[in-house]
Amino acid sequence: MVVEADGGSRGNPGPAGYGAVVKDAVTGEVLVERHEFLGVVTNNVAEYSGLIAGLAAAAGTGASIVDVRMDSKLVVEQMSGRWKIKHAALQPLAARARELADAFDRVSYMWIPRAENSHADRLANVAMDGGTGRPAKTAPARVTEPDRVSPAGWTGARGTPTKLLLLRHGQTEMSVDRRYSGRGDVPLTEHGRGQAAAAAKRLATMPGLIGEDGEAAPIVASPLTRTKQTAQAVADALGGRVETHPGLIETDFGEWEGLTFAEAAERDPELHRCWLSDPSCAPPGGESFDAVYVRVRGALDDLVEQHAGRTVVVVSHVTPIKTLLRLGLDAGPSLLFRLHLDLASLSIVEFYPDGNASVRLVNDISHLS
Repeated sequence: MVVEADGGSRGNPGPAGYGAVVKDAVTGEVLVERHEFLGVVTNNVAEYSGLIAGLAAAAGTGASIVDVRMDSKLVVEQMSGRWKIKHAALQPLAARARELADAFDRVSYMWIPRAENSHADRLANVAMDGGTGRPAKTAPARVTEPDRVSPAGWTGARGTPTKLLLLRHGQTEMSVDRRYSGRGDVPLTEHGRGQAAAAAKRLATMPGLIGEDGEAAPIVASPLTRTKQTAQAVADALGGRVETHPGLIETDFGEWEGLTFAEAAERDPELHRCWLSDPSCAPPGGESFDAVYVRVRGALDDLVEQHAGRTVVVVSHVTPIKTLLRLGLDAGPSLLFRLHLDLASLSIVEFYPDGNASVRLVNDISHLS
């Protein structure tokens, strides 16, 4: 397992919190997240507290080998035995961390730049925001939906969620023939452009997409033509602009690109059967669903960090959208094989700063009827 941990204080000492995340070292899948407000302590105490929480969480997963990654040079060097621990407040914390570490077969410590520790850093800031009563750093005032009821009262979720409106692209020639269409950069058909326009018209009527300052919500798309064309229709309707994120691109189907389901099954029967049930199986020269999960999770982290507390239109493909819904539901990979998403369909999921989420809508195509 990999443990990424961080801690911080606003003032030194000051209101402080930590964040820790446990990931599968092979797939990168996030297994556990932890964050907590610590009251008024120093930055170093918060960093050690994050390490302790991460090691304890890793133990709960049954891990035997743990790679700890932190952007705190002090903690990494002290826990590696290269620096002495002179500060009295840190000595009991280091002793507790060693006690937890001794229960594993092996623990290693590695310093990483802060930019590579963004997940744990974000959780630490969530903890500090919650403890001090401050809003998330970049969260603007929320435009509420008067005819909708927030699920937070039922789930216990805290904070202002980042709402993702997940729009699948419109029809292409590949989708007409039901062919594997991943990285092949095909445009929308005329019917697909009509679907995109209908979806854009629907979104233009939804609350929260135009701020009080008249600014349109962020529109983020996969970098492929079919998604950018669909996203541009939305941008034209809202008066916004399209950004792209590589993490939202469709699965790489490798040598199956352009083949029908039957053609791929005939070409590679055993591998195709594995592909339909095991997310670790990849098409020849392509990408497994496990790999898609890792990069889409990274894209989600980026979206939540950059657009915290806002409504964001995400225009993508069937597998990334299913993966975002899977993250919202905290579901296993079987969801990928059981969930159907139509072309130009709309789904909605909210991600709260405390780690909770709420799926509000799945595969709505009422705008196409």
